[in-house]
Amino acid sequence: MNSPAASMAITLGDPAGIGPEIIAKAFRQAPEATRGAFVAGDVATMRRASQALALPGQPAWPVAQIEHIAEAAAVPRGCIPVLQVVAAPAQDIVLGRISAEAGRVAGDCVVWAARAALRGEIAAIVTAPLHKEALAAAGFPYPGHTELLQAEAAAHAGLAVDGMPVRMMLANDELRTVLVSIHMSLRDAITAVSFGSVLETLRITHRALHRMLGRTPRIGVAGLNPHAGEGGLFGSEEHDIIAPAIAAARAEGIDADGPHAPDTVFMRARARPGMPGEFDVVVAMYHDQGLIPVKYLGVEKGVNVTLGLPLVRTSPDHGTAFDIAGTGQADASSLVEALRMARTLAGA
Repeated sequence: MNSPAASMAITLGDPAGIGPEIIAKAFRQAPEATRGAFVAGDVATMRRASQALALPGQPAWPVAQIEHIAEAAAVPRGCIPVLQVVAAPAQDIVLGRISAEAGRVAGDCVVWAARAALRGEIAAIVTAPLHKEALAAAGFPYPGHTELLQAEAAAHAGLAVDGMPVRMMLANDELRTVLVSIHMSLRDAITAVSFGSVLETLRITHRALHRMLGRTPRIGVAGLNPHAGEGGLFGSEEHDIIAPAIAAARAEGIDADGPHAPDTVFMRARARPGMPGEFDVVVAMYHDQGLIPVKYLGVEKGVNVTLGLPLVRTSPDHGTAFDIAGTGQADASSLVEALRMARTLAGA
């Protein structure tokens, strides 16, 4: 990595959570994954996190403030480069406590990184966890990273937000799933299952996985209802909405199959050593339907990827973990996997 556009930005996350801690651990434990990356955040917060992780009698992992993106590549190995992109957080930010100030810091870091990526100044964004309640308290009108990035990308392109459709993919070594709807109530998520939303999800999934795999992906589609509706006994959405969307996708050359019973399709898609799954990815109808199977297989290896954006964004498959923030217990494995995935997707 010898140019700014080849760099990856790691956003700070909520400074009251485990984000700064797992970032520091990632630089210490996985130098190959963090090579050329830098933290878009606050120098003082990263120094506190690094000092908190220092072993007795040993110095903290050094934090170097950089003034320009290009300087990240020149920072010596064993040092965490940080670009100051937000005002230093107020001293009353308390680890493990929701606050508007912490939400502002986390949100501002994401906005900065999104705009830098859209200008072509960085190759990818890897986002440390933020807290949705803190983000809302800070006045951001978005329920999470995905929607915030969608709004920034749409504004950059001069489009309405709905003109920049995005989807969430959660992936690990065994399973990938893409969601038709993301952060909304279950009642609203059921309403969001429409012919158009399912077809758009299949199109976005096909394009993204084709780029990742270098071939046409095999897409398994979950039903909405138990047993995929059981022929209409438990609901009509499969017959009236999902199956027609699959047929339309297949007419476009997309290898989509289903709808399948949600309680078995993930098992059929699961890959094991020497035994690939029946599907490369499962399209799930709502948030928990798709995320529970992937997270059950191991949060430490899960990566969240936003599909449909004109930039690369990945994140770890967990939240701010306020209950263990500052204790040194947080596992950086998922963040390291997110860095590796971002590097692969960006070709950096």
